[in-house]
Amino acid sequence: MEDDPAYDIAIAHLDGRPIADDAPLRQAILTALRTHSIPTAHIGVALVDDDRMAELNERHLQHAGPTDVLTFDLSEPAADAADADPKAPAIEGEIVISLDTAAREADLRGHDTAAELALYAVHGTLHLLGYDDADESKAERMHEAEDKILEAAGLGPVYRRASR
Repeated sequence: MEDDPAYDIAIAHLDGRPIADDAPLRQAILTALRTHSIPTAHIGVALVDDDRMAELNERHLQHAGPTDVLTFDLSEPAADAADADPKAPAIEGEIVISLDTAAREADLRGHDTAAELALYAVHGTLHLLGYDDADESKAERMHEAEDKILEAAGLGPVYRRASR
């Protein structure tokens, strides 16, 4: 995997269960950023268990129970373009992913957990890029983008493959 100094991607295993290989997650995020011509980014990815995800989901979205992925945009918008810090990353955020949910969904969908984790990483990255899946047409656009990015990253479509 190639390193790119324009992109700072940190992956933390906060549930104590490291995954075998972070490379597919990192590659999926890099591909999403490059596909959208993002010049710089600082993204943290936290892999957690369902209990921790449920706590975060309740605290930040007031939703009960775990979810697959939560995204937090940490970018600080300038008051106007003249105030923008040219050294600040174009994208800055935190993506929290439930390993338990990824494993469960991967099993139900008939693919490996690494593919599901990559899907969640791309999904979170797309939220940082301004995508929204609040309604059916926006969700469809987002799922199409996810699969195109995952294919470009060499992982193949995950969402479309799973929904067949």
